[in-house]
Amino acid sequence: MAKRPSKKPQQLPLPVSLPPATTRVLPMHLRVGDRFADETGEWELIGPPYTSPGGKTVHARVQRVGQSATATDRSWDAYGRLSVTRASAKGEK
Repeated sequence: MAKRPSKKPQQLPLPVSLPPATTRVLPMHLRVGDRFADETGEWELIGPPYTSPGGKTVHARVQRVGQSATATDRSWDAYGRLSVTRASAKGEK
């Protein structure tokens, strides 16, 4: 009996640098430097997230992108996902 030729899918090379992608994450998985947008504009996380007692609400310190005078606290339900843009692994913010 003859062997069948293997049909492996051809892999394409990945680009050298991938642009930052939008990701949907739970609020507890936010990282300093993540950016998100809402009806008031684009915001950047400047402090790590923390939960209220009971863990149902997540809080974090945010500021408008490039405007440190607009720093404020934001709150989210712990079970709702957010669309964020992450900085690349090379330290880009």
